[in-house]
Amino acid sequence: MSSTLSSPASAASLRNTRAPVRPFAGLIDPVLVDAPCDFPFDGSVARDHAAAAWIWIGRDVAPDVIDFARVKDGSLSADEIEPHLPQVLARAHEIHEAAGADFDSGRRLRAQLGGEEAFERLPVVLNAVRNRALIEKAGIFGRALNGLADEAAIATALQSMPLKDGAATALLMHAAIGQVANPAKLVTAALKLSGSPAEASIRRAGFTTLFDAMLAHAQNQLRSVQPNGAFPDIDLTCRAMERFHRLVRAVTGYVELERAGRWSHVLAALTKKVSERVEPRLRAVSSDVVTALRSADRLDEDRLLSALNGMYLLATLRDCKDSLALNALFEQAWSQSGEALELHLKRNLELVRANRDDALAAKRLETGIKMAELRFNADYAETLRRARAAALKR
Repeated sequence: MSSTLSSPASAASLRNTRAPVRPFAGLIDPVLVDAPCDFPFDGSVARDHAAAAWIWIGRDVAPDVIDFARVKDGSLSADEIEPHLPQVLARAHEIHEAAGADFDSGRRLRAQLGGEEAFERLPVVLNAVRNRALIEKAGIFGRALNGLADEAAIATALQSMPLKDGAATALLMHAAIGQVANPAKLVTAALKLSGSPAEASIRRAGFTTLFDAMLAHAQNQLRSVQPNGAFPDIDLTCRAMERFHRLVRAVTGYVELERAGRWSHVLAALTKKVSERVEPRLRAVSSDVVTALRSADRLDEDRLLSALNGMYLLATLRDCKDSLALNALFEQAWSQSGEALELHLKRNLELVRANRDDALAAKRLETGIKMAELRFNADYAETLRRARAAALKR
C-alpha cells in the first residue's frame, strides 16, 4: 500500500461533503449512539459527532494520508487507516490543544466541525479512536459474560476492568454492555462488590461508568421505538422496548437511587420520552381490532396488518409496562382489545359456520386467531383453530 492514501488537492476539491457511511471505518462502532442524545455520556459517541470528526480529519487534519473522497463514500477499510492513526491522532490533538488556547483557532475548529457541540465532544471521539483495540476486546468481554452464571465469577470479571482510568473505562463499559444479554447479572455483581445498593456506594466503588453505560444504551433504544406512521417496523420497536426494559429494570430494580441525582433525572426523562412515542399507537389498538375484524364487503389487508402489529406491541408492553408511564392506558387498551377480539372472533366464526365459502370471514378469522394467541394464550388460539377446522368441514 502506498504511504499516502490521497493528496491535499483531492481533499480541497471535496471540502463540502455529506457525512460518511462509517466514521473511522467502523473502528469505534461499538460506542456509537444515534440521535436523540439528550444526555451525553463519556462512554458513548454520537454518530453525528463521530462523522463530523472523521470528515474534519480527512479534509483538514490529514488529507496527505487519508483519502477524503473515500472518507466521503465510506469505502476506506479499518486495515487501510490503522497504520496512519497514531500520526493522525497526534495532529488532531495538537490542533485541539491550540484551539483551546487561541480564540481564532477555536472559532475555526468549531466551524470545521460544524458547531459547539461537536467541538466539545471531540476529545471523547479522539479518546475512542485511541482506545479502539480495547473497545474491541471489551465487546469480546461482554459476550463472554453471557456465559457466566456464577455471580462470583462475574464479580471477578468486573474487577478486571481498568476502573481507575475513568475515560477509558467508560468506553469499555459501553462496548461491553452492548453485548450483554442480561444486564441485571452485572448489576447484582457490582452491588456485591460495592457493599451496598446505595448510589453513593456504587460511585465510591468505581462503578459509575457501568450504570452510565446502561443508561446510554437505554437512551439509544429511542431511535428504534417508532410504532407510528404508515409503515412502522413493529419487530424493531418491540425488540427495542424489550431491551429498554431490561436495561432500565437492571438499574431501578436493584439500585437505591438518589431522588435528586442525575441517574434518577435521566431515567425519568427517558421513561417519559419512550412512553410518549408508544402512547398514540397504544390508544389505537382496540379500534384497529374492531375496524379490521368487523364484517364488510371487502378485505382491508392494511387494517388487518395494523391490528396484528398493534397486538404484537400490546403483548410486548405487557412485559415492559413497569418501565413505562402508561399503566392506566395499558390496562384500558388490554381490557378493551380483549373484549373486542372475543366479540369479533365469535362473529367471524359464526359467519364461517354459516358459509364455509366466505373467504373474507375466513381471512379475518385466521388473523383474529393470531391476535388471540398474542392477547390470550396459545391454548385459546388452538381451541379456535379446531373450531374453525370443524366449521370448514361441514
